[in-house]
Amino acid sequence: MESTLSISAEVPNLDAVLRFVEATAAALQVKRDVIEDMLQAVDESVTNIIVHGYRDQSGNVEVGVSLEGEALVVRLRDQAPLFNPTLVPPPDLTLPLEKRRFGGLGIYLAQQFVDSMTYRITAEGRNELTLRKGGRLENQPRAHGDEQP
Repeated sequence: MESTLSISAEVPNLDAVLRFVEATAAALQVKRDVIEDMLQAVDESVTNIIVHGYRDQSGNVEVGVSLEGEALVVRLRDQAPLFNPTLVPPPDLTLPLEKRRFGGLGIYLAQQFVDSMTYRITAEGRNELTLRKGGRLENQPRAHGDEQP
């Protein structure tokens, strides 16, 4: 079952989004390191939706948090102009700083914190970005030979 939060797409609300994801994941007994990685990816992704998607126009961001198997899943839905961040090529990190274009690292960084990032257009014509991060649940029994965290 997915827990959801719908909130106005404004930078001051980013903290409320992160608190919601953190509290929901903790209630689902997700390991702390998985939560922290997901929070980084959500922070970057929601910031991009607010700043680059809506571009100072009003709108909402809907955040859905759930477990799928052993994976923490966060779905971000918005009605900003359609944009698929998974099609953005990764930055060339081998270039000297002065030769790199400004910006463009947010999507790349978000992808580094999760196992997968997928995009789709919903039936209602909205953007939906799905972030997935696997990992053991806090109280999950360990198989023989598993390393301790």
